[in-house]
Parts: sequence; C-alpha cells; structure tokens
Amino acid sequence: MPHGMQADMKAEVKRSGELFDDWPETYDRWFATPIGTLVKEYEERLLHDMLKPRRHDLLLDVGCGTGIFTAGVLAAGSRVVGMDISRPMLSVAAGRFGGGRFMPLTGDMRSLPFSDNSFDKVYSMTAIEFVEDARSVVDEFERVVKPGGTIVLTTLNRLSPWAESRLRKADSGHELFQSILFRTPAEMRGLVPDDAMVKTAIHFLKTDDPVRARRIEAQGSAERRETGAFLAVCWMKR
Repeated sequence: MPHGMQADMKAEVKRSGELFDDWPETYDRWFATPIGTLVKEYEERLLHDMLKPRRHDLLLDVGCGTGIFTAGVLAAGSRVVGMDISRPMLSVAAGRFGGGRFMPLTGDMRSLPFSDNSFDKVYSMTAIEFVEDARSVVDEFERVVKPGGTIVLTTLNRLSPWAESRLRKADSGHELFQSILFRTPAEMRGLVPDDAMVKTAIHFLKTDDPVRARRIEAQGSAERRETGAFLAVCWMKR
C-alpha cells in the first residue's frame, strides 16, 4: 500500500475511533433500560443461533465495543480476541472481562492484523455501518477465518424505522449518525456467498412498551419479515 494511502487510512481510523470515545457509559446505560435489555436479548439470541460458539473455539469479535455482546460468547467457553478502533470503549471491555480468555486489541476491520486462517469463527455486531467499502471487510473476515469456519456479520437494516430515525438525526447534525451507511438485506446479500443465511430481528420500536414489543417481535419472526432493525448474515468459509 502506498505511504500516502496508509497515512489517509490511519487518519480515517483515528477520526472514526474518536466518534465513539465519549460513548462507553451512554452505550452501556442504554442496554440496561427495559427496551434496551429486550433488544440485547433478541440480538444476542440471533447471534448465538448463527455463531454457535463452543468451548475452546478461538473467535474474533470485530467492533466489540464495551463487550456487551462478548460476554455471552465467553460464557459458552470460547476464547475471544476483541478488537475495536475506540480505546475508551475497548478499555471498558478489558476491565469487564479481565485477562484469561478475552484478549483486547485496537485495530481497523478493513486491515486485520492477523495471519490467514487464524480463527475458528469471526463475528461483528453493527460495526460495518461505519465502513463504506464493505467488500474489503468481508474479504478480511474470510481471510482470517479457517476453512469451514463461521462468519456472522450484522448491521442496522436500512429498511427499518430505527434506521430512518437515525438518518433524521444525521440531517439534524448528529455527528455519529452522519458517519453511518445503512444497508438493506439485498445489499448485504450482494456482499456474501449465495448460500448465506439472512435474518432480521427487532421488529418493534424504541418507544414500544416491552410487553407489546414481545408480541410484535413474535409476529415479525413468525412472518420472517426482512424489515427488522437488526440484520444478520451468516455463512461458512469454503
């Protein structure tokens, strides 16, 4: 890579990381609210259904943030390298899990600092929204996972009301949301193998009562709607 291009990428990564530096407490606090707890429950369930973390697996969690979705994978007995571009976010995760089976690392998802075929499984929870060249991310995930290994990539669904709300905030000057690129299920299918599994969750709204939200989620899941806010794709490396 030319030196100038390397410098541009480093500057972009630094700017992206700084967007999240003030978010650790806000991020964790939201997931502790009644509706945030429900969102975490459904998103974590879909992640685990697809990823199937096992004891002694070595996994890469790309964009791990404060470790909200890392905890369940560690609880399954897997070892996890948690990577994020925000040092403050990663610091919270490191403090939450200590040493042992969680290894924190700062880095860029477009250029993973690992050898080919390093991990049993790779996953990323709603981080690809901040990368325009999503193909480079998919290529990197496939490079570092072992043949036959599972890859799970999730994003906020462009077809959902949650995405529409964030886009309105972006128009109003919200810096973080101005940096987001939302994708549809069709666009995600275009990035992954034809046999990839594609599912959505979170069919309710942020303002819904949790009891009503559960009813809405059950119906959306039964009807296999593709408008849920949480869009997940899963495939195996051939």
